[in-house]
Amino acid sequence: MEQIFSQLFYEVEKHRDTVLVTLIADRGSAPRKAGAQMLVGAEGRLVGTIGGGAVEGRSIQLSQQLLAQRRSCIREFPLHQAPERDIGMVCGGDVTAHFQFIPAEDPTWSETASRALALLNRRTAGWLVLAEDGSAPALLDRESVVSGSLPEDTAQALRTPGFSMAAGYISLPLSIGQRALLFGAGHISQALCPLLTTIGFRPVVFDDRPELANTRLFPTAEQVICGDFTRISDYLTITDEDFVVIMTSGHVRDFQVEEQTLRGDFAYVGVIGSRRKTASVNQRLLEAGIHQSSIDLVHTPIGTPILAVTPEEIAVSIAGEMIQVRAQRRGPTSHGCPMHG
Repeated sequence: MEQIFSQLFYEVEKHRDTVLVTLIADRGSAPRKAGAQMLVGAEGRLVGTIGGGAVEGRSIQLSQQLLAQRRSCIREFPLHQAPERDIGMVCGGDVTAHFQFIPAEDPTWSETASRALALLNRRTAGWLVLAEDGSAPALLDRESVVSGSLPEDTAQALRTPGFSMAAGYISLPLSIGQRALLFGAGHISQALCPLLTTIGFRPVVFDDRPELANTRLFPTAEQVICGDFTRISDYLTITDEDFVVIMTSGHVRDFQVEEQTLRGDFAYVGVIGSRRKTASVNQRLLEAGIHQSSIDLVHTPIGTPILAVTPEEIAVSIAGEMIQVRAQRRGPTSHGCPMHG
């Protein structure tokens, strides 16, 4: 979304009208899910994608027509074999797209793009709100309407973890990325950190070894902390949006981190280790006063079962599991083609 807003701000500054295309519904198998966006100008697609193929091609053509007509609309595209409405894709589902005409002379859009970029740069939660009828947009943060105008009860209903629609509005969370707290700076973390940055996570690395807890080994990390595993809260606060990966240099430190993590909120906790180690640790956690319901949320052994062996393979396994959990947290989705039929 940062690319969308950057390009939109640039186009407005150059006095060029655009159309923002947003998928607002997906049923059955579809290349992209609701919330996917692209920005289209007079010459074609500028940035973003709604899945490629015929849907994207038709959407670009329609956007160019809407630019000439200076209007917005909503259009449904069937992705199944229906001769009377065939667009050349047989994924088996349907998608509906919202086409938002953005006049360059409208200062509301310039302000919205500028303030959205500021929220993204600060890694602050926010929501872009589009009106289904194509009227003025709004921008929300956790506490207020930053740009535009919305009744507070409507604004509150639109502050959701994922894409949502309510009261004639479309709400899209700003993509600031989930923070991934990597406890342990060994070989697997060194392989996992750059991988996570490519899939929308913001890695923070924590270790008590100065020779490993340094930016030279983790140039893509948002932060590298050299600290005491027994006092995590002295260095950072784990929130209900954080993905926690525990793979320190030993079982004792793993337990220290896991115990502290499970006493609070989190989005995901994964711990490296064997099933035998897991059973022993779980018993110790119970004895330390951690509730069984919290222990049951831990992913251990960590990662998807792909028979990974090398640090790089294990990193892929962990990243895959984190992607899955993140998608589940965003709400029910349909699998898109071509990965899933």
